[in-house]
Formats: sequence, structure tokens, C-alpha cells
Amino acid sequence: MDPPAAKRSRGCPAGPEERDAGTGAVRGRGRPEALLDLSAKRVAETWAFEQVEERFSRVPEPVQKRIVFWSFPRSEREICMYSSLGYQPPEGEHDARVPFTRGLHLLQSGAVDRVLQVGFHLSGNIRELGGPGEPERLYHVSISFDRCKITSVSCGCDNRDLFYCAHVVALSLYRIRHARQVELRLPISETLSQMNRDQLQKFVQYLISAHHTEVLPTAQRLADEILLLGSEINLVHGAPDPTAGAGIEDANCWHLDEEQIQEQVKQLLSNGGYYGASQQLRSMFCKVREMLRMRDSNGARMLILMTEQFLQDPRLALWRQQGAGMTDKCRQLWDELGALWVCVVLSPHCKPEERVSWLQLLGKWDKLDVCPLEEGNYSFDGPSLQPSVALSPELLQKGNTCITNTEGWVGHPLDPIGCLCRALLEACRLEEETLALYPDSGPEKRKAAYQHVPVPGSPGESYLALALEVALLGLGQQRALPEGLYAQDKVVRSEEQLLALLEEVELDERLVQVLRKQAGLLLEGGPFSGFGEVLFRESVPMHTCARYLFTALLPHDPDLAYRLALRAMRLPVLETAFPAGEPHPSPLDSIMSNRFPRWFILGHLETRQCELASAMLTAAKGDPKWLHAVLGSIQQNIHSPALLFKLAQDACKTATPASAPPDTTLLGIALELGLQVMRMTLNTMTWRRREMVRWLVSCATEIGPQALMNIMQNWYSLFTPVEAATIVAVTGTTHATLSRLQLDAPRREELWACARTLALQCAMKDPQNCALPALTLCEKNHAAFEAAYQIVLDAAAGGLGHAHLFTVARYMEHRGLPLRAYKLATLALAQLSIAFNQDSHPAVNDVLWACSLSHSLGRHELSAIVPLIIRSIHCAPMLSDILRRWTLSAPGLGPLGARRAAKPLGADRAPLCQLLDAAVAAYIATSHSRLTHISPRHYGDFIEFLGQARETFLLAPDGHLQFAQFLENLKQTYKGKKKLMLLVRERFG
Repeated sequence: MDPPAAKRSRGCPAGPEERDAGTGAVRGRGRPEALLDLSAKRVAETWAFEQVEERFSRVPEPVQKRIVFWSFPRSEREICMYSSLGYQPPEGEHDARVPFTRGLHLLQSGAVDRVLQVGFHLSGNIRELGGPGEPERLYHVSISFDRCKITSVSCGCDNRDLFYCAHVVALSLYRIRHARQVELRLPISETLSQMNRDQLQKFVQYLISAHHTEVLPTAQRLADEILLLGSEINLVHGAPDPTAGAGIEDANCWHLDEEQIQEQVKQLLSNGGYYGASQQLRSMFCKVREMLRMRDSNGARMLILMTEQFLQDPRLALWRQQGAGMTDKCRQLWDELGALWVCVVLSPHCKPEERVSWLQLLGKWDKLDVCPLEEGNYSFDGPSLQPSVALSPELLQKGNTCITNTEGWVGHPLDPIGCLCRALLEACRLEEETLALYPDSGPEKRKAAYQHVPVPGSPGESYLALALEVALLGLGQQRALPEGLYAQDKVVRSEEQLLALLEEVELDERLVQVLRKQAGLLLEGGPFSGFGEVLFRESVPMHTCARYLFTALLPHDPDLAYRLALRAMRLPVLETAFPAGEPHPSPLDSIMSNRFPRWFILGHLETRQCELASAMLTAAKGDPKWLHAVLGSIQQNIHSPALLFKLAQDACKTATPASAPPDTTLLGIALELGLQVMRMTLNTMTWRRREMVRWLVSCATEIGPQALMNIMQNWYSLFTPVEAATIVAVTGTTHATLSRLQLDAPRREELWACARTLALQCAMKDPQNCALPALTLCEKNHAAFEAAYQIVLDAAAGGLGHAHLFTVARYMEHRGLPLRAYKLATLALAQLSIAFNQDSHPAVNDVLWACSLSHSLGRHELSAIVPLIIRSIHCAPMLSDILRRWTLSAPGLGPLGARRAAKPLGADRAPLCQLLDAAVAAYIATSHSRLTHISPRHYGDFIEFLGQARETFLLAPDGHLQFAQFLENLKQTYKGKKKLMLLVRERFG
């Protein structure tokens, strides 16, 4: 009687191991146990039991058991891969909720028992402690496997996730780690084949009796069909056996819950606006990459399921109807999806029929209306790539008028260069390396290790060298900057990711030769290369790539490194917009979107350009030839003053190390860059200008006194008068600066003379803001001080304001020059005008100070200033305040004046009588002005004002009479304001 087995009637050719395993001579020859296990292991990995040429029942039982034993997966890596996606622990926490970790804990705590393997079916119980106050929970787990892969799982926990639960993990690990302790049985069909009729009937009846409520209807139906001779079941040879494994033609892949994957992707896409959802989807992408790396066919299956759910995202139809673009997060997810499909379709390990089916799927999806287009314009309808005006980063003479590479390889939505480079690097990783080549694959940041792997059929070639060549070909391609912020940002990110991969590779002599060869080809690549002589206006700059090449080539071929980096310094979109010698609008800021609306990442590109220049300046220290070449390139190609200033600072810092003498050539270049920044920003006032000016003085000081005097002598083209007088001249002559320069007396006086000349020139050009700094700087030189004073006097006639004149006057008084202070105060008063209602005028204190100064000098000076006070001040309270101050003491008794009078001046005598008359007249005029539009709520204030007026009136001999007449006039004139007049009578009679 043939043993019952599913699909056994099909048969298939047997391999050598099968023929050996199927002969009785195996045991008779006494083959070693290790060799017998190896043969059984190979059979278990490649063929199912029913495919063996000799019937399984005729195979010796030890061989049968060995085949069953070796058919279960032997590596924990796959178990971990299929149970590690569901939860991403917060940073700093243990991954206790990850199914693999939980399953390992269950195994180590002895929670696994009653493990039984019947053929290709494994079962067992998992006991898990419940929560506080909850009983222990028991889960029954069943696992089917075939050819070292788990093909299906079942667990009583009903915890549906993308992959295996902790209980499946625990049972699987038990089978791997404690395989010899597992009770092993042959497939149930083999056991049944050894029974006679009575035993089979007893087996069936006992089975039905044990589970009659579940299987009795099914058992009766099967019995009826078997007893019916023409039934379908009798036409099939053998019978199915769930423990016997699958046929060789059946699919052989790890268990994947397709329905759960679709549901989870759908849910995550519905929450696409949240950071956690995007991270989970990226984790799923990483899982696909991991499967592809292990050549697991589930990688493509999972990607198909995810793609179908992405296409069913309801937001796609909404965005299409509204004509709106996808969000950036969604674009990134679609880009990763496309990159994965490139990896799948181009995989060298896939079968031709698989590739055909995938391409058919891709074509079907591409025809859907909701299928999003590639972001950015990569067609020939895109931006015209015309060369810069200066070349028309010559072109006509070479017979070319447009660039041929309108589609960039780096930054392309399908990332062809990145995929190919990673694939080649993957083939070169050392076996013990487990690091992923993708940015979001895990927290590990260790450096990967690679080795040269020969390319079959290409002597001397290696996959590692090809990876380097491919990356440099893509990075060095002259290509158009795509449309849109996202597409441009992707170009930047793709470049950075590629270069990050290359920086992981340790350069040996073989790779250095590849670098030198590729660098030479890039320089001579013509319009196809971003490093060629002709660079088009819309081309992506090569700064980031050039910095990597420069750093890598510098120790081996400095000349080539500098030539390549200098060629890459170009940024033609700015060169065509601002030809050399023309002023730049808003020069302190980067050339941003208001002038170049398409170049959204221009600021980033300029920063990368600056970083390349800084790397060259640092490397060229001590080499005047290359330093001057780099300086010329910077001055020609960098148009942002802020970045030029940063370069100047970096160069100065590099040139002046703490423990070594300064590099004078590099210092001179730093100063030259600083001077260029000063010239470019001279007409742009910003808070950074003061920082720049101070730094420039400091840099010139490091070089020497001649450099410092040069910037003082040429200040007109570098600084504003205020900057030159208040920062350059002052900072250049401080004690710290003079000590730093270590000058002898003649050279020190020469520097001082230069600073004084600068200060006087600034005072003449802008006396309003520079006169006082000039006077301060010239204090120690009588001739210069007199010249500065004369500039102030001349400027007073030319419109120098009273506020500045008062400031300089106070300075003169502080310097012990009261007569000059008085002179300037009178000039200030001549320009001043304070109205009757301006008792809080900002110049009040200055006026009172001037009056005090004149009083302290003597009667003559006081008499001369009274007419100026009367003409300039019409505020009654202020005039009366000045009058009282002058009557308190005799003139000339102040600390600055000589004693000239023995008693105070009377208010009714000259020269104060004129001021008294002016004060009285001011009170009268002000009272009438206030009464014209007075409201009841201001009556009290007006009464107080009249009280102050009476005190001033009483200073005159006939003051009582004058005040009475004044009140009577008010009563008659404003008799309609009865309430107010009543208050006046109550207070003054």
C-alpha cells in the first residue's frame, strides 16, 4: 500500500542526495553520522518529502527523521527580522515591547512546554504571566515550515501584527536552541502508512470521539464521498497531509500576513500628517530592504502590497481634483517607494518571469489616473539650459548651444545612481558586517568595512571601484536644477547621501587611482561634465562633490585637487545676473528668491560654495601660489558679502594659531577679503557692519602698523565717517592695539597722526556724528584739536543741530574750556525754538545748563545770552525758572568763573529786567491761548498756572498792580466761563 501524501502523483527528478538517501545501502555502508546529517540537511533545504524518487516510507527511518529535523529554520536572524517592526521604542528606553525581545524573555523564563514536531508542523504551549490580579494565560501555538522557512503560524493570542507575535518567537527559538529536546515524529501520513486496517479504524474512531462536536459533520461527509466510487476524492491518488510539507513547485516563502500589511499601511497613510506614521512607514520600507538583502521573496510581495495601498490613498484623488501638489512627507514616501522598485526590478537574483510580472504591474499602476507624476520637470519641456553670457558653472565656438543632460541622475525620483552604488557597495561588505546602507535603517552609526570583490569577466575590476566610479559619474554630471522646492531639496539630499556613502569607504591605492582617473575625466568632460570648461546657467553646482574630491585627492595629487576644486567654484546663475564690477543689491544677504524665484535652495548652494573655498584656504596655508589662486577664485565667484566675511574670519583664524607664528600670506588674503566685504557693503547699513569693521581693524593689527595705516588712509572707500571715526581710529589707537604692535615712539606718533587725520576728515564730512569723536581723539595734539574745534564752528553755520552743539559744548566744559563751551552754547541757542506749551522739550536741560554756565562766567556773558534766551524760548514756566535761578546768587560766583559781583542781580534791573518782561508777557499770552479751548476738567490746572504767574508778576516793583489788571482783563474777556471765573475769584480775589 502506497503511503498517502498530498500531490505525490506529480513526482519530480531526484537529486544526488535524494538517491543516496533513498537506498538501503546508506546504513549498510556505515556512512559517518556527520555525512549522513549533511545529506539530510541538503535534502531538507531543497526538496519536499513527496518529491524523493523513492517513496518516503521506504527511506530508512533515521534518514526520515534527519530530513524532518533539518527542515526547520536554523538561524535566529530570520526570526528576528519577521518580528521586529511593530514597535519603535522611545529614545533611551529598552525595547521590551518588541515581539522578538518578549519572545526571548518567555523562552528564558521557561514559559515554553509540550513542544511536539510532527513532520513539518511544530506545536507547543506558551504560559505568560497576566497583569496584576490576573491569572496566568496559556496560548497554543502552531507553526508550519518547509525547506528551512516558516510558512504559516497560528497563535491563540489573536495579536495580529505585520509579523510574528512573541509567542511564535518563543516557540521558534525553543526549536532552534533546544532542537534535541523536541519530541520528533514523522509526517502523519508516514505513521498512517504503517498501520493495518484495524489500527486505522481505531485511530479514526478515537479521533472522532475526542472531537466529535467539531469534526463529526466533516467526517461523515468524507465517508460518504469515499464510499461513492465515482466521487472526486476517489479520483485523486493519495490524500493531503498538513504535516508533510509542500511540493517543489509550490511557493516556498516565509509566512507574511498580507491582509494585515494592507490594513496597517492603509491606517498609517490615513494618519500621514503625523510624524509617527511616517516613521512607521519608513520602518516598513527598511524591512523590505532587509528582505531584499537576504534574497527573501517576501520583499517583493510586501512592496506590492504597500504600493497597492499607496495607490488607494484617498488623498491622491483629492489632490488631483484640486490641482494641488502632495505634501513633502508624502513625496518622500513615494520617492522611497520608487527607489525600492528600482532595487527589486534590477535585482540580479530575481527570475526572468518575476521581472516580467513586476513590469506588468508597474505598467498597470502607471495607467491609473491617481498615480502621481514624478515631482519636478524632467522632460525636454523643462527649463532651457543656456550657457552664461560670458561663455556663449566659447560654447558657440565649440558648436554646442544647449546641454544634452536635461535629466539629472542624482536627485531623480527613482534614484538610479544611489541604487546602483548601494548595490555595488553591498557586494563588497565584509561578511561580519550587518550595517544597512540606507539612512533610516537603524540607530547604529559605526563605520562600514568593505573589501575589493573582483568583477567576473573583467580582470582588474572590482565592485568597490565600480561603486566609486558610478557615484562620481552621477555627482559630476552637468544637469539642470529641477523645478520646485522639494525637487531641488531632493537634489541636495541625494548628493549628501551619496557622499556619505563614499566617505565610509577607506581609500587604498587602487581607489585613489580611480579617483585620479575620474577627476581627470570630469575636467575634460566638456558639456557633459559639471567640471567642464563650459558651465550652463541652470546647471547644478559641483561644490559639494568637489569638496569631497579635493579632500580625498589632496594627499595624493595636490595639483589635480586644486584644479578640480577651483573649476568647481563657479556659480553661473549669479555670474550672469551680476557681471563683474557691477554693484549688487542687498549685498549682505544671500542672493535669494526675490531675484531668483526658481532657485529656492540658492542660499544653501552659496553656503556649500563657501565651505569649498574655506577648505582650499585652510589646505593652502604656507603655499603662496595656491593661496593667491584660491583668492582670485573667491573674488570672482562668491557674491555674498556675509559668506566672504566668514571666509575672511576663517582664514585669519587659520593664519594665527596659538602655538605657531602667523602665516603672513594667509593673513594678507584674509585682510583682502575683509576689504572687499567693506567695499561691497559700504552703502548697506546693518548691525553686522560694526562687527565687520572691528574685525578688519583686528586683522590689520595682526599684519602690522602699515596695514593699519593703509586702511586709515583709504577709509573713504571702506567705511562711513562714523565707522572710521568711532571704530577704526579709536580701536587702532587703544592701549591694547599699541601694545600688540610694539612700536617705538616715532612709529607710534606716526600712527597717532594718521588716526587724527582720519578723524578730522570724518568730522569735515559728517560733523554731526563725528565732531565729538574727532575732538576726543585730538585732545593730546593742540593743532589737531584746534582744527577739530574750528570744524565744529564752521559746521554750526552750516546746519549742525543744537543737540550736537550742546553735546560738544558740555564736552568743552568738561575739558576745562568754559569760554569755548559758552560760545558753542550760544550757537546752539540761536538755532533753538521752544514754544509756549513745550515745557517738556528735550532741550530743556541743555538750556538750563547753558544759563548756569553763562551765570558762572560773569555779568557780561549773562547779559549777552539774555537776548538769545528771550528770542528762542517762549515757554513761560521755563523763562521764570531761568529768572529765579539767576537771582539766587551773584554772577561769576560759580566754580568756573571769577568773582565779579558782590550781590545777586535784581529781577527789575538790567540785564534781568528784559527776561522778566518776557516771562510776564509769556504768561499773559499762554493764559489767553489756554482759555480759548479749555474744558472744565482742566480748570484746576489753569488755577495752578495762574498761581505760578502771580509769583513771576510779583518780581516786578508794580507786580501786584500788573497781576490785578491781568485778572480783571480775564474776567471781562471770559465772563461766559462763570464757573472758571468763580474759581479765579475764590483763589485770587
